[in-house]
Amino acid sequence: MKKNKNGCDLKSCFLCRNSLTEWIPAVAESRKTYHYRKGEQIFSEGDPVTGVYFVYSGKVKVHKKWGAEKELIIRFAGKGDLFGHRGLGHDNQYPISATAIEPVEACFIDLSFFQASLKVNYGFISELLLFFADELQESEEKMRNLAHMQVKGRVAKALLTLQEKFKTTPEGAIGIVLSRQDLASFAGTTYETVFRIINEWVQNGIIGIVDKNIAILDIDKLTGFTKETETGG
Repeated sequence: MKKNKNGCDLKSCFLCRNSLTEWIPAVAESRKTYHYRKGEQIFSEGDPVTGVYFVYSGKVKVHKKWGAEKELIIRFAGKGDLFGHRGLGHDNQYPISATAIEPVEACFIDLSFFQASLKVNYGFISELLLFFADELQESEEKMRNLAHMQVKGRVAKALLTLQEKFKTTPEGAIGIVLSRQDLASFAGTTYETVFRIINEWVQNGIIGIVDKNIAILDIDKLTGFTKETETGG
């Protein structure tokens, strides 16, 4: 982690977009901007909560331990997104970890200023509640899919979700480069299973590989996989 003198544009992040214009100078004064290298952990599960983060550039995976040696990726955060908020509450410990999957510039807001922002900016509170509600629905859907959706469906759902969030590159690939292990952790399966499924889908023309990334070629076929369920997944 390296502290940067240059901050964000005070327009892009979730806090700045939903704060009163008069509050933005206070944000500029209180924020701290950090640079994280690819693969660098921003905070770890069990660390004390000191504040929340907003992505200015790059992408972050939010993940949780799943068994002794596995992890489950809960979500990805991109430009403007909030992360670290899952540590808010009475426990004062982060229940998840956050890691940069590419070089990241992030603004850090400490807890006291974040709480002050809530008291002043009612629009921010409203949008934050909607954000929490959406996250809860997505988490419940993910748990249901882990229990009932076939593994091909979970991998398909992961790819469709990533394309919806990060759009596509000019070459038609999903706008995020993920390792096969990270894709497996997001889909709730193993590296070996993802490797086999990706190879099968490439051979069948359902997806393609552009440089290191995946392009969806047959979105209807992928969507069809998400409709197939089995008890115990």
